[in-house]
Amino acid sequence: MKSRALLAVFLLTYSVCLSQKFISRTGITKFSASTESFEPVEAISKSTSVLLNSDGKIATQLYISTFSFRLALMQEHFNENYMESDEFPKASFVGTIEQFDASHLKKISHILRGKLTIKGISKMIQTKIELKKSLNNKIILKGMFTVAPQEFNIKIPSIVRKKIADQIIVTIDYELSEKK
Repeated sequence: MKSRALLAVFLLTYSVCLSQKFISRTGITKFSASTESFEPVEAISKSTSVLLNSDGKIATQLYISTFSFRLALMQEHFNENYMESDEFPKASFVGTIEQFDASHLKKISHILRGKLTIKGISKMIQTKIELKKSLNNKIILKGMFTVAPQEFNIKIPSIVRKKIADQIIVTIDYELSEKK
């Protein structure tokens, strides 16, 4: 009986060790909430943390305050009034890349499905992403999806409502290295 338990522990440890993991702490996440004929409402974060397992499970996290705007006042309003980043400092995504195979990546389209959490509110999303392996053996993941501010209880004051799009375009661009 002890030998079976020992064998089970060995096999579990062995399979975990064989599982490849890919990571990034410098993933790029951008968003655009611009409407025509008004000041562009756009921001970028270059510090999204990403973990991708060899089975296609993916998790990302970013601090809201890392989004950088062209105008400092816009950034201040974004953090204090809209995102309340003191109370809700992080956004996260947990999901799966369908039919992911790290050994066969050649600019292939995949479906990314999972739960996006912003301001403590979660929403299921699904989008098409592009995956490819770079010359230096990194995985490049690129994609885009849209969200509506009201889905995450982001209140837009009526005075600026016409200056902010109803659908926010979120763009992701991650370069992942194998975790050793």
